Formats: sequence, C-alpha cells, structure tokens
Amino acid sequence: MSWTDERVELLKNMWGEGRSASQIAKELGGVTRNAVIGKVHRLGLSNRATPAKAAKTAKEKPAAKEPAKRKPKATPAAAPKSTEPPSHTTTVATALTIPPRKPIITAGKPLPPQPSLNEISQEALATVAEVEKSAKKLTLMQLTEKTCKWPIGDPATDDFWFCGLGVQQGKPYCEAHNAVAFQPMSARRDRRR
Repeated sequence: MSWTDERVELLKNMWGEGRSASQIAKELGGVTRNAVIGKVHRLGLSNRATPAKAAKTAKEKPAAKEPAKRKPKATPAAAPKSTEPPSHTTTVATALTIPPRKPIITAGKPLPPQPSLNEISQEALATVAEVEKSAKKLTLMQLTEKTCKWPIGDPATDDFWFCGLGVQQGKPYCEAHNAVAFQPMSARRDRRR
C-alpha cells in the first residue's frame, strides 16, 4: 500500500476529527494502526487535542475571557476589623493520598541495609572465614562449572578473587558459601516477623 495524496488528505482529516489510529486504519484499509501512527508522526500531525480534551478546552476558553466576579468577604459583627487588606487568593486543599515510593538508589550511593550478619548462622560465618583462607583465589576467566563462584573482595581493586573450591552438586558455591547463600525457609520466615 502506498500513501497517495488522497489517502494522506483523508488521514489528515480523520486525525483532525479526533479519530484513533485504529479507526483510521480500518477506514483506509490495507494499512495497520502502526503505519497510521508512523505517517502521522512523519507528517508532524501528532499534536492534537483528543475529543475529551477539545471539549474541555472549549468549555474553559469562554470562562477565561470573562473577568472573575469577586464577592466581598462577610465578616461577623463581633469580629474586630483587620488592618490588613483582604486576601483575594483562595486556597483549595485537596486530600490526595500518595503512596510512598521505594527510594531509587543511584550509582555511588551505599546500598540499603541488607540482612544483618547476626541473622546468618555464626557457625556458617566462622566456617566461611576458614574456607577463604584455603581458597584457590581464581580470576573470572579461571572459573568452571566445578569451581565455587563466591566473590571475595572489592571488584574495583586488584585484590579481588573467587573462592574456586569444589562446588556442591547443582549449586554454584562450595559447601561453606552455600550455607551462607542459601538459608532454610524457616529462617527466612522468622526474619520477616
């Protein structure tokens, strides 16, 4: 299907009427909704008011031309008169409840608190410390499916390495690092309470 001058004019007219891309595609025939959207953007027609916005804008325009009529404030008889000029601004309070968002952690910022080391078995941590003393200290390129892939140290320094000991069947880490990485379900449930 090619975009003839007639079809482009028909597209422009229907787009100006506020029809959707799907409706225009159905009316033109032989063209998809996405093709209509692409042509609209290439023609620079994308900025249009939708029927709902157009009706709302039409209602607001006459009201904006008329000057706003202000009623004088009625003051109670017993209230003393203020020396300040009356305020012509009104404040509208809205009761919007916005749910709190999780904070976004940007690069270079510290991570939020992770599960504390107290929650991990002290025995497991002691075992890990002993195992890391006898680790093979492999680089990333030396890792295989049979070596422990537990990272040790800061990756941004030269003193970074992987454990490299033999892994447990079906796990990525050695026995000591599995004890720290994979905790039983009951321990995780208890931590949430």
